[in-house]
Amino acid sequence: MASAEKAVRTRAAVRAETSVPKASVFKRMRGQKQLMLMSLPILAYVVLFSYYPVWGWTMAFQNYKPAKAFAEQEWVGLKQFRFLFSDDMFLNVLRNTIAMSFINMVLGFVTAIAFAILLNEIKHRLYKRAIQTISYLPHFLSWIIVTGIVANSLSVDGGIVNVLLMKLGFIHEPIMWLSLPHYFWGIVGASHVWKEVGWNAIIYLAAITSIDPSLYEAAEIDGANRYQKMLYVTLPGIKSIVIILLIMNIGWILEAGFEVQYLLGNGVVVDWSQTIDIFVLKYGLQIGNYSLATAAGIFKSVVSITLIFAANTIAKRFGDDRLI
Repeated sequence: MASAEKAVRTRAAVRAETSVPKASVFKRMRGQKQLMLMSLPILAYVVLFSYYPVWGWTMAFQNYKPAKAFAEQEWVGLKQFRFLFSDDMFLNVLRNTIAMSFINMVLGFVTAIAFAILLNEIKHRLYKRAIQTISYLPHFLSWIIVTGIVANSLSVDGGIVNVLLMKLGFIHEPIMWLSLPHYFWGIVGASHVWKEVGWNAIIYLAAITSIDPSLYEAAEIDGANRYQKMLYVTLPGIKSIVIILLIMNIGWILEAGFEVQYLLGNGVVVDWSQTIDIFVLKYGLQIGNYSLATAAGIFKSVVSITLIFAANTIAKRFGDDRLI
């Protein structure tokens, strides 16, 4: 009994000697004042451009008139939101946005992962670097240039797509691709893939390089061929990166884009090309209904935040890597 008490006292004495009192929050802040001063411009930028504009959300609950002061505005509660979800045009715009965003996300993930894995299998270093450089150069082109290239490629007057399909015998006369509504979503998805596949593949290539080479050696000893190594070593090795990027991209499910739809769209495909961003532009700037446009923007933001937390919770429940 005495020996047990002595052991307890000894452990307590050791803990007392080795324990260091924690510095207070303010003391740590004073000790890192240089870093805090350096972060002030970034903090001011975030507050000014990300948080201060949230004050404008009050317009969604008003019958906002630009000529009136804030105290003189008429408060209408959720009237704008009720009108928004009873408007057939907005419901059609919501369908277009979700559909195009889903197509862009699926095609973007599949093509970027496949391209990164195939590029990793190229052993000739110079050839590999040349392909990678060529693939991500379109990322630096503006959408105005990209949509111009797409429109010229799909033109009925000498467009390379129509010419190639006619040469191969798939069609007998040029197709007006941009005037057929059911082709528009596919054209937008293909345009996003062409522009971003090389850039999106960079992060997967970085993740592949962090995989332990001994895993490939062990798989080769077990008799795995190149395709089996890609399937059972490379893909599981980048699983965590894929999940994190998927969670982040789910939050952008209502961000189908603006430029490509606005520049490639026309009166013939308007029912298939308009997104929420174009809807906000139309009602906010062209018609002057700032309250309805703000309500649509709030809806998009709230849905995006909700989807991020939902995806993160699902990933946590299944034991996978998560963002938060």
